[in-house]
Amino acid sequence: MTELWVERTGVRRYTGRSTRGAEVLVGSEDVEGVFTPGELLKIALAACSGMSSDHALRTRLGDDYDATIHVSGPADREQERYPLLEENMEVDLSALSEEEIRKLRVIVERSIEKVCTVGRTLKTGTEVTFEVTRK
Repeated sequence: MTELWVERTGVRRYTGRSTRGAEVLVGSEDVEGVFTPGELLKIALAACSGMSSDHALRTRLGDDYDATIHVSGPADREQERYPLLEENMEVDLSALSEEEIRKLRVIVERSIEKVCTVGRTLKTGTEVTFEVTRK
């Protein structure tokens, strides 16, 4: 299983790492060149939706289809949470009939609902534990 961790690199700056060699820069909104944790949450959701719908879209649009998934949702700072996250997938559907588009939308939504772990976790909630240990 891939291990994940973050290392502090400065004031409110971290580097997220994985045992597969991936890195992502994380920090506050006022720091250039980093993602905030909330932005990473949104990106994870959009990427999960894209990956979950990839097979259905490739089957109907071809292996080289282009897609962009926008994700947004302002934070509720009183509760420190995102009450609503909205995703919008932009994809060229011009080669499909209206009926094919309708069917594809249903299939894509079902695929995402069935296998997008990030979306399913956000919708149902999860238990989170945290502890401080000695180094």
